[in-house]
Amino acid sequence: MRGWMGKFRSLILFGALTLFLSGCGVENMTALKPEGYGANLLFDLMMISIAIMLFVFIIVMAIYTFVLIRYRQKKGQEDYIPKQTEGNKALEMIWTVIPIILLLVLAVPTVQATFDLADTGAKNDEDAITIEVTGNQYWWHFNYKGQEITTSQDLYIPTGERVYLDLKSSDVIHSFWVPSIAGKMDTNPGENVNSMYLEAFEEGVYWGQCAELCGPSHSLMDFKVIAVSPEEFDQWVKDMQNVDPEAEPKTASAKEGQELFNNNCMSCHAIGSGGAGIAPNLTNFGNRTMIAGILEPTKENLVNWIVNPDEIKPGNQMPANLVSEEEASKIADYLLQLKHSEVTPDSAGDNNQK
Repeated sequence: MRGWMGKFRSLILFGALTLFLSGCGVENMTALKPEGYGANLLFDLMMISIAIMLFVFIIVMAIYTFVLIRYRQKKGQEDYIPKQTEGNKALEMIWTVIPIILLLVLAVPTVQATFDLADTGAKNDEDAITIEVTGNQYWWHFNYKGQEITTSQDLYIPTGERVYLDLKSSDVIHSFWVPSIAGKMDTNPGENVNSMYLEAFEEGVYWGQCAELCGPSHSLMDFKVIAVSPEEFDQWVKDMQNVDPEAEPKTASAKEGQELFNNNCMSCHAIGSGGAGIAPNLTNFGNRTMIAGILEPTKENLVNWIVNPDEIKPGNQMPANLVSEEEASKIADYLLQLKHSEVTPDSAGDNNQK
């Protein structure tokens, strides 16, 4: 009796813990609140699967309960054996046909959604927006084909329009995943390029994540997809195309920071459409929603990141202590004033926390 009660308490505790943990997570990074075409397709498939599972579970539990009650052992019938029935063709047909029907109900929309999500043929159209996405340990690089725009970590897209992505990796296998607006797709090293598309319904900032274990800072390999209206996107494109990497900063500290940045950081980073591509492009850095994908965009956080990057993202390729804390402060002043675009994350509609 005591052992049974112990198991029951453990089951109750486990159930309560599961219910509690189910409420944890990031509000703007969930597949349960679809805000894009791909995410909507996947959500519908999830609901169909759950409905089928619930149907099967209820039927099985009903039969199980009936058998327990109807054929339970009774006093005086300890040696009684009920009539045995074998080879009931009707029952065998039922439990063979029903699973086939359920599989078809699930398979047909799954196949349709698979082909729909894989349809990237329109990316070759003249007006289509196609972006080369490169996964790196532990950051994301975005190159807008035909636009002469290169950026990192923050991916701007227009709402109500399909944006096509060509995905690859510079090192190990990563996986590009924005659960609120699309599914996920692996990025592979070498010549193998995978393709997918994003289509956001509403303006907002949607969080993305690498979904493939890729090293010690895999869980910190975040990025943001910023969906804005088509008009705001067109303005952002013009602003990004007219970036002047040599523009003179307005403050003395930022001017010194620009010189320090050019002498110490430009061999890896870039401002504008050029650069070696071996470190994040910092164009429009002042409008970033996060620093290093995970830190709030404050000067203090930026200085800490510049001086001690490995403490924040273990295993990343950025050298530590390349400059002093005082020099890092001036570089931070320079980077935080790089706000070339009039489109900021705060202007991306009322849903910018999604």
